[in-house]
Amino acid sequence: MRLKDIIHLGVSATMAAVAFYWVGGLPVSAEPVAAVAMDVSAQRERLSWLRAEIARHDELYFKKNAPEISDAEYDRLKRELVVLQKAFPDDVTAGGKKSKAGDDRSGEFTTHRHREAMLSLEKAYEESELRAFMARSERALRQENLVYVVEPKFDGLAVSLTYERGRLVRAVTRGDGSEGDDVTANVSMIAGVSRELRTEGEGGAKNPIPEVVELRGEIYLTLAEFARINAEREAGGEEPFAHPRNLAAGTLKQKDAALVAQRGLSLAVYGWGAWEGGAGEPGSQQAFHGLVRAWGLPGVEGAAVARDADETWAVIERWGAQRSTLAFPADGVVVKIDSRVWQRELGAGEEAPRWAVAYKFPPERVVTRLNGITLQIGRTGVLTPVAELEPVKIGGTVIARATLHNVEEIARRDLRVGDFVYVERAGEVIPAIVGVELERRGAEVVKFEPPEKCPSCGAALVREAKDVKCGNARCPAQVRKRVEFFVSKEGVGIRGMGPALIERLVSEGKVAGVADVYGLKKEDVSERVWAEIERSRTVELEKVLAGLGVGKKRAAELMAKHEDLRGMAEELGGEAGALVEAGVNPPGLREKK
Repeated sequence: MRLKDIIHLGVSATMAAVAFYWVGGLPVSAEPVAAVAMDVSAQRERLSWLRAEIARHDELYFKKNAPEISDAEYDRLKRELVVLQKAFPDDVTAGGKKSKAGDDRSGEFTTHRHREAMLSLEKAYEESELRAFMARSERALRQENLVYVVEPKFDGLAVSLTYERGRLVRAVTRGDGSEGDDVTANVSMIAGVSRELRTEGEGGAKNPIPEVVELRGEIYLTLAEFARINAEREAGGEEPFAHPRNLAAGTLKQKDAALVAQRGLSLAVYGWGAWEGGAGEPGSQQAFHGLVRAWGLPGVEGAAVARDADETWAVIERWGAQRSTLAFPADGVVVKIDSRVWQRELGAGEEAPRWAVAYKFPPERVVTRLNGITLQIGRTGVLTPVAELEPVKIGGTVIARATLHNVEEIARRDLRVGDFVYVERAGEVIPAIVGVELERRGAEVVKFEPPEKCPSCGAALVREAKDVKCGNARCPAQVRKRVEFFVSKEGVGIRGMGPALIERLVSEGKVAGVADVYGLKKEDVSERVWAEIERSRTVELEKVLAGLGVGKKRAAELMAKHEDLRGMAEELGGEAGALVEAGVNPPGLREKK
């Protein structure tokens, strides 16, 4: 069902747009559409919910690098929010500010202010929206058939590199657009990032160098590098990473610059911000691409030139057809007016330049049957439902499972075992269920009923907000996950102690908590794992606290008050005291000083 079809049902244009974006453009019956024709009170309530929900997803995406929904689904929420904000321009209640792009500042780095703001991009999802952007630009400039540059849109983390007199002095993430995290040490470890711009080109010609320039680019992981890292993790018994964008962003925010070098991040420079003194700005986007190459920096490969809307759309279709074969994660293309004169003439709005638009590829979507819903139990006892799918191929990969995040999502989407469901590749990697093909729902489908008891230990389950939890801390499933997290690289880093070994030790009754790892006998594990266990007794206190699930802010507070883990045990409770009794008691910051 399309937007015009919803309007024909007698729903107002504003609420029809809300309905369209709410259901994500999926085929639906008229019944849920009618439900969207809410009264004013319900519309304002929806507006408030959208702001809170988008803020939550911004936190997950920009700061935790752990998104729960696909980019397409997130964008649908943002577009619905825009519609409702226009319907209620007077809404200035708490949290009623207009939604802007997210903020990637982590609180772990010093921040630095950009000389020129790093804006986001206007987005287009349909050919008609792209053509409307081009027509609007040509009308504003009173020009016909402008020259456009079409570039691939890398799916990574935006960064600004400042060069002064040709020397790299600072690398800063986008942050909130005005200021971001200073990640200079980490960016300097990326192959291809030149400390100095090359001043001499071919034939001895001098490359123009400004006094100060902010170069804008994207930090990303190639798909080959992502596969290599995951292969190494799986060989070591560790869980593979789920998404190259999240891994790239998380890696860039590490405090260990050596780890950044090991993970093989890449950079693509696509634009600039401030340009001060010395050589003048390039006259066009094409000239800028040439200058980036002349300076010895990695630029955007494969950018194409188009002279009208038809040529532009043809380029986009070519990119879309080959996206599954690209060497890097890409979720669309960016169309820019080539001339710098016309770019300046159009200028920028509050959030985005008026001379560029990002066309987002539609997510690859297939229909398959939902064969079942299984429950996974995390280290904190939260039950995460997983969709068991009839295997189906998306973009060359066979998908058989998809996360459902929480029990509430199953009810919200009204998913039933036996349904035919729409599955998309979120961010080109993570499979996600985005809707139900209601027309094919038969009498044989079975409604999912959340269990009353934990499927692992039989303890009663409790409801906490959107989550269902097992409150038994000795639940075998929880123990396995806690131990897995404790021994991972994020914790004390016991290599070779993977999920299969942990499951065996828990099922044999040899491990009932993280401290029991240090009570194992030599014959219980391999010689290598035994050596790793002994080595881990002396790791930094920060690693032990991280392995226990203590956040960085809380860990810093504890280390400021106590000399070692023993001093923290009473305050922490849980397994900290058992670790001390097992001989694990690394000193805190006070003793180190």
